[in-house]
Amino acid sequence: MSHPRRLWLILVALAGLVLSLGTVPRAAEAAAAGTFRNPVGTKPDPFMTYFNGNYYLTMTEGDSIRIRKSPSVAGLLRASAITVWTDTDAGRNKNVWAPEFHRFNGRWYMYYTADNGIDDNHRLYVLESDGDDPAGSYHFRGQLLPPNHDKFAIDASILQQNGRMYVAFAGINQWQHNGIMIAPLSDPWTVSGNAVPINAAGGCSTIREAPEFLQRNGTTYMVYSTCDTGLPDYQLWQLSIPSTADPLVAANWTQRSGAIFSRNDAAGVYGPGHNGFFTSPDGTETWMVYGAKATSATTYTNRVSRIQRIGWNADGSPSLGRPLAVGATQDLPSGDPGPSTAWINDDGRTSGNGSLALTGSWSSGTGCGVQCFWGDDHWSAATGATATLTFTGTQLGLLSVRDTGNGIAAISVDGGAETSVDFYGAIRVGEALTYLTPKLAYGTHTVRVRVTGTKSSASAGTVVSLDRAEIWTN
Repeated sequence: MSHPRRLWLILVALAGLVLSLGTVPRAAEAAAAGTFRNPVGTKPDPFMTYFNGNYYLTMTEGDSIRIRKSPSVAGLLRASAITVWTDTDAGRNKNVWAPEFHRFNGRWYMYYTADNGIDDNHRLYVLESDGDDPAGSYHFRGQLLPPNHDKFAIDASILQQNGRMYVAFAGINQWQHNGIMIAPLSDPWTVSGNAVPINAAGGCSTIREAPEFLQRNGTTYMVYSTCDTGLPDYQLWQLSIPSTADPLVAANWTQRSGAIFSRNDAAGVYGPGHNGFFTSPDGTETWMVYGAKATSATTYTNRVSRIQRIGWNADGSPSLGRPLAVGATQDLPSGDPGPSTAWINDDGRTSGNGSLALTGSWSSGTGCGVQCFWGDDHWSAATGATATLTFTGTQLGLLSVRDTGNGIAAISVDGGAETSVDFYGAIRVGEALTYLTPKLAYGTHTVRVRVTGTKSSASAGTVVSLDRAEIWTN
C-alpha cells in the first residue's frame, strides 16, 4: 500500500504537469504530432503532386520552369529550385506562366503558357520528360493549337473522361477575354478538334481561368478561378458533369451557384485562387494547393503558394472550406514522413526548438493583426539594435512584415559575414519570407539580425520587423 504523503505528492506533481501542459500554445502541442505552416512557396499559380516518395511543386517563375522537390510538405519552402526548362525561342520565352505536369504512359508532360513579350500572344505549349521523373529533363513537344482558336490562351489543364483526353484552358470566347474553353486531344501533345466555349458564372463579368479537375463517384468537377488576379476577390467557382457525359457539349455542364472558396478577411487571406489538387502520400486525403496574398490592396505581387486539406459535401462535391491564415498550424498530410518544422515567435514564444534575445531599442504590438503570426510583431529603426535567434537544426527561415517604411538589416549566421537584407515592401504584407539561411550541419546555430539604419531610395524609413522564424531539423 502507498504511503499517504507520497501518494499526495504524486497527485500534486501530476496536477502541476496537467496545468503546465495547458499553458503550452496549441501550435506547440500540435508540432509534436507532425505539423507544418504555410507558405509552401513564394510564387503564384502553383501546381503540385506526390510521386514516388516526393512532393513536386511548380509555380509561375516568368523566365523559365522550375520545380521544388521534397519528401515532406514541411520542406517545400526551403527546397532548391530545379530548372527543368528554359526556352531560347524568342517567340515563346517571355512571361512563362502557370506550368503544370501530368503523367501518361511513364512520361511526364509539362503544360504551360508563354509569349514573345506581348500578353495577347500567350499560347499553350507542352514539354515531354526524357524519363519517368517530374523534375526532368524535358524536351519541347509543341504547341497546343485548336483549329478555331489561334489567339490568347493560358492556364492549360488536362481532363481524362470516357477513355478520351481533353485540354481545358482560358481563352477568348463570346463572354470573356479569359473564358473557359475545352478541346479534344488525340495524345498528350496533339489537339484533335475545335475548342468549345463554356459559359461559366463567376460573380463578376470578367475572367474565368485556371480550370482544374476532380473526379469522384461518377462526377467530374471543374474548379476554376474568377475575377481579376490582382483583386482581393479573386476566387474559386465550380462546374460539374457526369463522368459518362461528353465534356465538349457545353449544355452537359452544371453550374454551382456562388463561390466555393473566397477571401477570408478574419484570417488575413485575400484573392485565393489558381489552385490545383493532389493526394496525400497514402492516398487517403485530398489536398488543395492555391495562391493567395496577405493584403486587401489590388496588387499582383505577394501571391504566395499555400496548401490545405479539403473535404466533401453531402452531395459528393468537394468542400474546400475557408482559406486558413498563412501561419496556421496544420497536421501533415496522411503518410507524410515529416519531420515537423518548429517555430520561434517574435515575443520569444517557441514550439520548443529555439529562443530569441533582443538588444537595443525594440517596439512591439498587435497592430499588424491577422497579417502576423500570433497577431503580433517586433520592430526597430534604432541603428545597432539586434535580434539573436538560437536554434537546433539545419536551417532557419525568417518571415517578417514588409512595409513602405522598412529598411535594411544585416544578417549573419554563427558569427560569419553579414548579408544585407531589405525589408521594404511597396504594399504592407505580413509573414513574407525575408531570409533563409544556407543549409547547415545539424546542431545549435545562431542567426543575428542587426538594424543598420539604412534604407533603399524607395523606402520612407529604416524599420526592421520580426514576426516568426521557421526551423528545419533535417
